[in-house]
Amino acid sequence: MPNRKILLALLAVSLTTAALSAQTTPSPALLVLSKADQTLAIVDPSTLKVIARIPSGPDPHEVIASTDGKFAYISNYGGGAYNTISIADLTTQNALPAVDLGALRGPHGLDFRGGKVWFTAEANKVIGSYDPAEKKVDWVLGTGQNRTHMIFVFDDLRRIITSNVSSATMSFIERIPAGGPGSGRGAPGAGGPPPGVPNDRGPAPGPPRGSPQGDWDETVVPVGRGAEGFDLSPSGKELWAANAQDGTISVVDVPAKKVVQTLSANVRSANRLKFTPDGKLVFVSTLGGPDLIILDAATRREVKRVKIGRGAAGILMQPDGARAFVSCTPDDYVVVVDLKSLEVTAHIQAGKQPDGLAWAVRQ
Repeated sequence: MPNRKILLALLAVSLTTAALSAQTTPSPALLVLSKADQTLAIVDPSTLKVIARIPSGPDPHEVIASTDGKFAYISNYGGGAYNTISIADLTTQNALPAVDLGALRGPHGLDFRGGKVWFTAEANKVIGSYDPAEKKVDWVLGTGQNRTHMIFVFDDLRRIITSNVSSATMSFIERIPAGGPGSGRGAPGAGGPPPGVPNDRGPAPGPPRGSPQGDWDETVVPVGRGAEGFDLSPSGKELWAANAQDGTISVVDVPAKKVVQTLSANVRSANRLKFTPDGKLVFVSTLGGPDLIILDAATRREVKRVKIGRGAAGILMQPDGARAFVSCTPDDYVVVVDLKSLEVTAHIQAGKQPDGLAWAVRQ
């Protein structure tokens, strides 16, 4: 009889586990990385419950989802110790073989545009793109800056922005139009004839549509020391960068590519900075302090400091503008902040040392 009871108890546990693992990934799904557990948690944003955990690879820092919401890509950072981007299948809730970046080490910042994963490789001072369809890194470009950390790629795939922590700069990287000045089209040594010689072959062929291959210009904009977290305003006209060592915020005019104002915001050890979807507020997290700092984007003044724990990293805005999610890494939880009351309304236990956050939306 005791053996039968034990078997029944084990069967009940097994059925419960199977039921949990059978929960489908919601859309949208909140993705939360746990650095200590080395997992990616899939969270239902309506219930704030973890419905699945997937191995993330070593030292996961940032995560991004594919446009169709089927896959998540995770940077395995290690301060330059690792050279992989882990992949999670969000439909089957399983880990897939990781992307081997070869000599490119310290992948960190991620973006997903044009069907490709864009990444920084901090130890090599480069950015690159990985093509999931071809299963290969198809492009790499050097920045010449120290600790190229975070990356933002515009939808047109012709403009890229990175933060370079140790160089205290932002890089504005722009594709040179085909045939434009500096493009190499018809220049000696670039496939064209020498000056004065007719070109009977016609224009040199350009790169395939959507390809990042070609010539690029980089404008390096000095900001504050320790610039890491940054975000573009919804209008795309301003970029705000949090300078962790100086405790300031640099406001950059994006079209002009120059700093127009430096805010004494008292945000030392700043980690991430995000605009609310309506562009009215700016949230800044700090790794070394208990507060989430909220500023008014128009007046540039502090609105509020919200006590959230002992420090924080990743910030993610809910697209409808209702809530913000902040990873409180030292406290092993993610806080939920109501964007109307600017108060903490819930905590999510998604794993130890949470960091990177992302949305996955099925198309």
